[in-house]
Amino acid sequence: MASARGSSRRVPDNESSIAYVQMDGLAVMKMIKHSHEESTGNMEVAQGALLGLVVENCLEITNCFPFPKHNDESMDEEEYQLAMMRRLRRVNVDHFHVGWYQSADVGNFLSLPLLESQYHYQTSIEESVVVIYDTQKSARGFLTVKAYRLTPQAIQMYKDNEFTPEALRNLKIGYESLFLEVPIVIKNSHLTNIMLSELADMIPEEEGTKFLDLGTASVLEGQLRCLMDRVDELNQEAIKFNRYQQQVIRQQQDKHRFLQKRSQENAARQAKDEPPLPEEDLNKLFRPIPVPQRLNPMIVSGQINTYSQHISQFCSQSLAKLYITQALQNAKEGKSAP
Repeated sequence: MASARGSSRRVPDNESSIAYVQMDGLAVMKMIKHSHEESTGNMEVAQGALLGLVVENCLEITNCFPFPKHNDESMDEEEYQLAMMRRLRRVNVDHFHVGWYQSADVGNFLSLPLLESQYHYQTSIEESVVVIYDTQKSARGFLTVKAYRLTPQAIQMYKDNEFTPEALRNLKIGYESLFLEVPIVIKNSHLTNIMLSELADMIPEEEGTKFLDLGTASVLEGQLRCLMDRVDELNQEAIKFNRYQQQVIRQQQDKHRFLQKRSQENAARQAKDEPPLPEEDLNKLFRPIPVPQRLNPMIVSGQINTYSQHISQFCSQSLAKLYITQALQNAKEGKSAP
């Protein structure tokens, strides 16, 4: 997993104000190339380091390079990153580590390893961000590149290393306050902009106006399937927590009955002028039930929220296209029928 130990600097712990992220077209294309190579080859998640500089309230990302694969045991990841940054510095390229990137599939990037990696990055490199590139949506013509940073509540949660309901309630943290999205601006050189303008003019008019293209249908279908899986997983977590609450209530009732019985026995012994029974440690008789960790349900809730937002984004256009094409198909079949 991504590590921030390859950084060559340490920044203060105070909160910085990164208003937006500016990515060079070269860095974006290298990230896209790496992500699609990994997704088409072995279906692994692509990860890499982001290099750049902080200019006032802007984080400029000017270059990137991929992390070595986990199955290559002969290569040390930390030494590899340091060697890459040393070589880039020799050729006068920005070599400061400012974050990392990861590929995603229809928005399923929120996970426990990602939270832990970003926590280590932000505690060692305060301005660092994680850039998420969605391969499936981009392959369908919807470029999806987003930058995220952990909120102060999420950082405090990991510092405390407490994921119980009480701790999360005291921090007032939920899935909606785990990450803060930072706007991304993609900057190209003037020559690149001229080339893109010429390429846009070269596209035939009929190729650029396919308003009834159903390319969003498969993306929407994949998101709906993932949403159903996450809802089932969240339901299982809710069942576990309800079972824990029932066990706690049952244990409290057993404690109450035990104390009542002990008080009645002591009252009877006192009436016979006998010494009362010695007090026993209730924690030894009734062992505390371990509280289930709430971090995983919170992550699943965040995934459900992400899928819901993406689905609502696509529904207005995808469902309208599906109904239109269905009506055209029915009309065509009606005409062709004898």
